[in-house]
Amino acid sequence: MDTKDIKGIIFDYGGTLDTGGDHWSEVIWRAYQQAGVAVDKAEFREAYVYAERELARTRHILPEHDFGDLLLIKMRLELQWLSEQGLFPPAQVEAKAQEVAHICYESAKSKVSEAIPVLDALSKKYKLVLVSNFYGNVETVLKDFGIAKYFPKIVESAVVGVRKPDPKIFSLGVEALGCKPEEVIVVGDSYRKDIEPAEKIGCQTIWIKGKGWTDEEDAQTHPNTITDIRQLLEIIK
Repeated sequence: MDTKDIKGIIFDYGGTLDTGGDHWSEVIWRAYQQAGVAVDKAEFREAYVYAERELARTRHILPEHDFGDLLLIKMRLELQWLSEQGLFPPAQVEAKAQEVAHICYESAKSKVSEAIPVLDALSKKYKLVLVSNFYGNVETVLKDFGIAKYFPKIVESAVVGVRKPDPKIFSLGVEALGCKPEEVIVVGDSYRKDIEPAEKIGCQTIWIKGKGWTDEEDAQTHPNTITDIRQLLEIIK
């Protein structure tokens, strides 16, 4: 990978900086198991999809909500839905929502801590921008985890009205960097939502690949693939 002409880097947030490449459903599923939430994975995935659609439909998450707040809101939605389907005891919804949210928060905090030295090193040489599908509170989340200083400019779907995989959201990121697309590397965890649309506008890409949402994405390959964000420092000199 030729990085000699690179001037800026676009990072995704969710799944890239906070999970090590795993789809967030996998992080939550592991937390369900750790917390003893006894549902099968197919039922969990239905609850996950329901909660994501509900969050898109109704404004549950506000700009001042940090990542812990966000996770608790999501877990309440998921477990409440499962209880309404007769798959989980209603009396346990709040306690288990708090337990699962806490496990997920600590997992995210740990992964972000691994990313901080990488962001610190890269920010000394390149301009960084965050481009994320998020709920309108990503700046609060970045501040909570101590990484807001690395992203002086943020392109967030809920704010700009464009969502991945629309390539336009990456064009906005390139504009925020003040670079040409060929001078930008996009780092993301989703082949469909990050890598493909970024390449469509002429950016170089690096895929942080973990466990995806679908078998199709798990089987996908790409020449610039890493499994640990710390590997970026071996590629981007």
